[in-house]
Amino acid sequence: VTLTPSVPEALRWLCQATSDLQAARNDIRHCCPNWVLFKVHQALEKALVAAVLCRGEAFVGHRGLIGMAQRLEAEEPELSGLVLDVQWLCGCGMDGKATQYPSYHPFPMTPSEAFPSVDEEEVLKQAQKVLVKLKDHVGRK
Repeated sequence: VTLTPSVPEALRWLCQATSDLQAARNDIRHCCPNWVLFKVHQALEKALVAAVLCRGEAFVGHRGLIGMAQRLEAEEPELSGLVLDVQWLCGCGMDGKATQYPSYHPFPMTPSEAFPSVDEEEVLKQAQKVLVKLKDHVGRK
């Protein structure tokens, strides 16, 4: 599927990113931090794609969240700090694979056991900060 690089398409992606972040918020304190982290990953991935699309550029493949953030921050000065925010979230365990697949953890650990000390509320707070920054960026286009 080829995405049309445009502000309306970016807004569509931001709408889903907002929904994904709300889904993560719904999972807080329900003994499943891996799902909170996964849903935050999904939300930020979509928000970063939106920021690329609003620049009039086609989204041609996945560079990883940090890679997308680096590219955007380098090309858009108002997104200063984006890379550090995304790196912080990744450091907390935000990932699209390790939160879901046992093979990313030593046997016999499962993803549901792998993130017992993550501060879910702080992760959501940081993710919301990034989402707002990217929404504001798209809104200026």
